[in-house]
Amino acid sequence: MSTPPRAIELALSSGRLRAHRFGPDDGRLVVCVHGLSANSRSYDFLGPELAARGRSVVALDLRGRGWSDVTGLGTYGWRNHARDVLEAATQLGAQRFEYVGHSMGAFVGLEVARQAPARLERAVLIDAVGIPEPASLLPILAAVQRLGSVHPSADAYVDAVRRLGIISPWSPVWETHYRYDLVAVDGGVRPRTDRAAVFEDMTYGATQSPRSFWPDLTMPALLVRAAVPLGDGYIVSARDRADFLHEVPRSEAVDVDANHYAVMTHPATAAAIRSFLP
Repeated sequence: MSTPPRAIELALSSGRLRAHRFGPDDGRLVVCVHGLSANSRSYDFLGPELAARGRSVVALDLRGRGWSDVTGLGTYGWRNHARDVLEAATQLGAQRFEYVGHSMGAFVGLEVARQAPARLERAVLIDAVGIPEPASLLPILAAVQRLGSVHPSADAYVDAVRRLGIISPWSPVWETHYRYDLVAVDGGVRPRTDRAAVFEDMTYGATQSPRSFWPDLTMPALLVRAAVPLGDGYIVSARDRADFLHEVPRSEAVDVDANHYAVMTHPATAAAIRSFLP
């Protein structure tokens, strides 16, 4: 059984971030960023796998998620999250670092590459690189609907998430991930992750053209594509995969036999990233 991650606090100019570190404090830094309504514990499988070679793997709770600060409306969006990533890396003592982002975290990585390409050694984009197929978004919207609601117990909340059927196979990583986000309130528990923050990021993302960021990926970039559809569509279409490889000179891609969520706990994902990171 892997060693549990160590919680750390980062006081940024935008607010306080909670993060979790896997591996030593002084290894090569890998910053990991989660998806739209997820949190740092979504890296509980990949974190130890990437830290095995002595890397210092730090997974962030973005503002408005997990145990990080909830800040005012207008403070979110890929651009602002990317600034947080860069400031966090500086506080962690790294001028240059490697990056892993899942879903919206991959889009934040595109913005990091745009803002500070010289600081980014390598970028791993897990199942997000272009505009998702519309049919794939319905399960994500269903997952977001859990936010703000009160459940009678943590068990009831986790059972409700499992019944959505979008994470298959279910694993202890997801059990920990969803329980970590809960806070006790009158009548039971509710997620800490802020509904308004998530919806602001959704709105922001709808105004962006991810392909316009591809020229900023001047560093080596790995696309990990979930080869099992989410609902009736793919987050990364076959065309986007092919175009990404054609248009991004130092890019690679690998398909993993999992959907958009289960790709985070699949051994093939860990193997592909380990092979990509020298």
